[in-house]
Amino acid sequence: MSSANLTRAETAARARALDVHSYRVELDLRGAVDARRTGFPTVTTLEFTASTDEAWLDFIGDSVESVTVNGELVPVVYDGARIAIGGLKAINVVTVVATGRYSRSGEGLHRFVDPVDGETYLYTQYEPADARRVFACFEQPDLKAPFTFVVTAPRRWQVLSNEAAERTVQRDDTQTVTFAPTQPISTYITAIVAGPYHRVESSWSRDELTVPLGVLCRASLAEHLDADEIIEVTRQGMDFYAEHFDYPYPFGKYDQVFVPEYNLGAMENPGCVTFTEAYVFRGAATAAQHQGRANTILHEMAHMWFGDLVTMKWWDDLWLKESFADFMGAFTSAEATEFTDAWVAFANRRKAWAYLQDQLPTTHPIVADIVDLEAAKLNFDGITYAKGASVLKQLVAYVGRDAFFEGARRYFRTHAFGNTTLDDLLVELSSTSGRDLSSWAQAWLQTTGVSTLHLEAAGDSYEIVQSDPRPHRLAVGCYDPDDSGDLVRTHRVEVDLADECTPVELPEAALVLLNDDDLTYAKVRLDARSLDTVESSLDRVRDPLTRGLLWSALWNATRDGELAVDRYLSMAARFAPHEADIALLTAVLANAAHAVEHYVPAAGRTDARCRWLDAVWDGLHGAVPGSDAQLAFARAVGVAASVDDRHAADLRAILCGNAAPPQGLRLDPDLRWSWWAALTTTGDADEADLDEELRNDDTASGRTAHLRALASRPRAEVKAHAWATILADHTLTNDHLDATIAGFRAGERRDLISAYDTDYFAVLHETWSGRSIEIARRIVIGLFPAADSLDPVDAWLDAHTDAPAALRRLVIEQRDHLARDMRVQRITTP
Repeated sequence: MSSANLTRAETAARARALDVHSYRVELDLRGAVDARRTGFPTVTTLEFTASTDEAWLDFIGDSVESVTVNGELVPVVYDGARIAIGGLKAINVVTVVATGRYSRSGEGLHRFVDPVDGETYLYTQYEPADARRVFACFEQPDLKAPFTFVVTAPRRWQVLSNEAAERTVQRDDTQTVTFAPTQPISTYITAIVAGPYHRVESSWSRDELTVPLGVLCRASLAEHLDADEIIEVTRQGMDFYAEHFDYPYPFGKYDQVFVPEYNLGAMENPGCVTFTEAYVFRGAATAAQHQGRANTILHEMAHMWFGDLVTMKWWDDLWLKESFADFMGAFTSAEATEFTDAWVAFANRRKAWAYLQDQLPTTHPIVADIVDLEAAKLNFDGITYAKGASVLKQLVAYVGRDAFFEGARRYFRTHAFGNTTLDDLLVELSSTSGRDLSSWAQAWLQTTGVSTLHLEAAGDSYEIVQSDPRPHRLAVGCYDPDDSGDLVRTHRVEVDLADECTPVELPEAALVLLNDDDLTYAKVRLDARSLDTVESSLDRVRDPLTRGLLWSALWNATRDGELAVDRYLSMAARFAPHEADIALLTAVLANAAHAVEHYVPAAGRTDARCRWLDAVWDGLHGAVPGSDAQLAFARAVGVAASVDDRHAADLRAILCGNAAPPQGLRLDPDLRWSWWAALTTTGDADEADLDEELRNDDTASGRTAHLRALASRPRAEVKAHAWATILADHTLTNDHLDATIAGFRAGERRDLISAYDTDYFAVLHETWSGRSIEIARRIVIGLFPAADSLDPVDAWLDAHTDAPAALRRLVIEQRDHLARDMRVQRITTP
């Protein structure tokens, strides 16, 4: 095993032997503007006590120039990931002088040059263990300490860290900024942001506390930054958390920075939260996109308490921050912002992610067994986020809202700036609720899998049958048409489930919905009568949460092979134009496109593609001009047209200005690139078309889209070049790697790319060992062959039982997706 892959056992031993008192990190970023400079000077001084005479520091960079232990220079013992230090005393001061490397992968200190104006932008991203790519440290969450950052950079740049600047010294064209010491925090949530960022300032106040607020983005995106809405949501969140957590915001200021080429949606660095630039809408954006951004803002803000103030000891308890933040994002959106229907999107989209992950052979408990960092990296998944949030929603219903928040308040006060495990939280919640939560934790946090619920007739009554029995508190709703023909709830009953079969008294109804109001975490099957009602009248269900649960039930049944895919696609085509909730519509359009490519048998796929393109084309032209639905259908046309070229001439005429777009549709750059990519994939556009579009949108997003479209061209030599570039060109940024992979896979032209299946399995191990885990993960997943046989992947798994566990996990998960595709395709359409 590489020494970069830290294990739980060895970091636990290090935590027992060390207590870190402070870090001082000095970074010289003046050379960042010179593309020839690949590295930057970094100096770290640590003060710590030790009960051992030797330990190691973590650092991944170009070189280590010197190590000083308690005032004495010692030989540098460095293997590329660890710096050995010996001669330790009870109290120690260690200084490491080194050279870090600017990142192109979004890990560590990422450097980006804006093609619009040539400006250089830097930001850090560390979770779970990439602070060591910037400074020498003890890279584990339970060795918290105060950090003082000192950054030298060009004078005209914005320079930010977790705390406010305490002192700035300017000299000629440079500045050296010394930041105030942080509170005791973990290495992975420290942050540096530097560059000529555009900044909007505001503040939030409550009682005697005033928190400066900043919203930042690249200068070339400033015209698209809707800072007022972001600040409004931020203030609403601060108000809500101040009231419910009753623990003052602990980190001084609150900057939110939208950064380029970001691997995540966002990261909760205290006082300096970073977000993907996808949340700076440079074109039209639907209400669902605004809702999603608000949810993310509130998710990251919740981390200031769940994760930053109180942090898990090790990544086993990652859920202690991510499940809570995911829950609080939706909870606070619904209660404190204009996005009162946030639980609709959660029920239909976030939980779909959880259900998918929980059915994989690699599923894990919410409280997972994380033996090393590679396993931790892969556990930022649907279980840790969405299943955990779903279970917490259920817990709030179980113990009561007041008891839940009082438990959280006690948890913060007891463990502020410390580290915790599951038991620490359960102690507080059990105390405030008066309930012993150990059995609840065993049933929901320490087991795997998702129950499936269905209704069966039992004589004159009914019973709810669940697979994989767990305790549930759920509602059952009965729906019938009212005088206008709308389906409305006429009866509701709450039921406690524990066993495989639970009797329930219900009246006759046109539609019976288990888990009405989405109180528990379970897949739901519709009985035959209810399914018939939904198939004829889904558009007559007026409540969006109910519709969301019904769409979810239909999709889960389709994925599991219990609802014929043609039947699902027929309902999607029929009811999508009438779906008023844009989050639900977006999900339905994405799911249907996925079903066409993955669940329809090959013999029927051409016809299914044709019918689906017709459906979204009609949806585009039938939608209200300028509406969110029109934009959603326009985007869906770009997806559908990449595998069916019957509307290629129409799209080309609109893009070239020879025909008018549908009334009200704004052809923003992202939509234009989507349509050009579709035309390129089907061979109806060429390099000259793409180059002309790039001349009109020579931005970072435009260059990435151009790269993807170029790799989409349906020619053997294009695919060969893309394949070689993906595997051999280590200068590709993370975004450009993704774009090249997407272009290589565009249209799933098996006639062009199946020849690379054997090569894929041949290079897996080398790719994993030779690239960073983030880049290797993208390659392993992105290039996995969509073959018509499991034999090649099974052969690789059999021959590589000793491969790294994280690599095997990714391959096993991709195998399971392929096996599901093949299994569903075998179902005979009625």
